[in-house]
Amino acid sequence: MSRHDARVLALQVLYEADISGHPAGDVLNRHLTEAKAETEAGQNSEAEGYELRDYAFQLVGGIVKQQPALDGVIGKLAPDFPVAQLAAIDRNILRIALFEIQLGDVPVKVAINEAVDMAKEFGSDTSPRFINGVLGAAINT
Repeated sequence: MSRHDARVLALQVLYEADISGHPAGDVLNRHLTEAKAETEAGQNSEAEGYELRDYAFQLVGGIVKQQPALDGVIGKLAPDFPVAQLAAIDRNILRIALFEIQLGDVPVKVAINEAVDMAKEFGSDTSPRFINGVLGAAINT
């Protein structure tokens, strides 16, 4: 599993927690339990599972702790689009990318490219352009 896979897992967890109101930690633990069952079934190596788990925990935990600040940044970068009214997928993709940019251990271009790729895969037709615009504004401020 790659960091891309961990980002996708984090997006799935954050989206589900956002929509359902369930605690993100509980949702992540359930997803990881399911992933562990796949590992035990021989679909993934154990080392890959640990790598996925560790980065997904870092993303989800950090985003949950910094969500108000991340949402404040999103609100400033896209003032015409209230954060609460954004599509849940777009909102959580932006949170992941901004968190990674703030961490500083992922190159900015990688964080943006990953976010745009996730928007293409999971978002609406307009999501990739919106995500790219907001994140472009983030690095220009």
